[in-house]
Amino acid sequence: MIIDINAKYRLISIAKRIIEKDDMKKARDPSSVLFLILIVPYILPNKAATVSDITIINNEIADYKVALLIGGGAGHEPIYHGLVGVNLADGAACGDIFAAPPPDIVLEATEAVDRGNGVLYLYGNYAGDVMNFDIGAELSSDSGINVSTVLITDDVCSAPPENKQDRRGIAGLVIIVKLAGAASQLVSDLKDLERIAKLAVLHTRSVGVSMAPGSIPATGKPTFEIDENLIGLGMGIHGEPGVSEIPMTTADDLTPKMLDLIFEDFTKDSDIEELSKGDEILLLVNSLGATTMMECLICLRKAKEYLNEKGIVVYDTAVGPYVTCQEMSGISFSITKLNDELKKYWDMPCESVCYTKL
Repeated sequence: MIIDINAKYRLISIAKRIIEKDDMKKARDPSSVLFLILIVPYILPNKAATVSDITIINNEIADYKVALLIGGGAGHEPIYHGLVGVNLADGAACGDIFAAPPPDIVLEATEAVDRGNGVLYLYGNYAGDVMNFDIGAELSSDSGINVSTVLITDDVCSAPPENKQDRRGIAGLVIIVKLAGAASQLVSDLKDLERIAKLAVLHTRSVGVSMAPGSIPATGKPTFEIDENLIGLGMGIHGEPGVSEIPMTTADDLTPKMLDLIFEDFTKDSDIEELSKGDEILLLVNSLGATTMMECLICLRKAKEYLNEKGIVVYDTAVGPYVTCQEMSGISFSITKLNDELKKYWDMPCESVCYTKL
């Protein structure tokens, strides 16, 4: 994740020249059929609007609201566009399949959601996204928009607790965006929203597994390879390496192994108290694409048994295909340790294509 500063500012300079000439928009292929299929049902009631072929914003952003902008590569639907809505994100800047949104799209989305009180960028910690959102932030600053960034780093298998700032962002982003989106309706200061988003990130941990890859639509090739008799424990949503490959096993055997990793991480992290009896949590069970709802519910059943044995109180549960990778076969668990402040934001209702809470 280390980016050469001089290279970064050279890219900023190049991006400015390209955007001024409008060459970037002309050159980009608007391959947005999937995006349009996703958001059309949500746009019909006039709740959201397209700014361009790949940018969507909430239609009801209040004046002088601190805005929340999310984004990343396509191919993980229903995120990111699907998290734009009531008490969720105000906008989403997306790239092509598995590609970061270009800086001009980030700038366009920032300008569209800005209401004069700053914009918080909240997105997963991937090098391409970091580079392009950073350039977008510089361009936005040139336009007089105050921007802050919080990276989502919930994947416990991608770095140890002492280096958690280097971790990937995976399905925990659904919970984090829900919490930050609700908070954005109540705060009046960008710094305060940044603080709450960082708190949500600190309190959220995820672990995923995969049994079979997704594919890259343009080529039809798999995103990674794994033996059909093995499970990638801790594997990322693009097939990034996890902690190990283990023999194929049952959901009842696999679920405790995954949750153990999350509990161990809370224990080892000196920045937060370990999970202990009586703690309240949010539990998200995510399908990576091909995993069925029945399979997710089987894992949920075992997860609740595991948590009950430890005396952990499941305050709320979400189950479904929120963060996917095409037809990838796999599942992930995300746990958020609640406190009174985070519970207040979770309890607020929300509505979007991806997630609705009444």
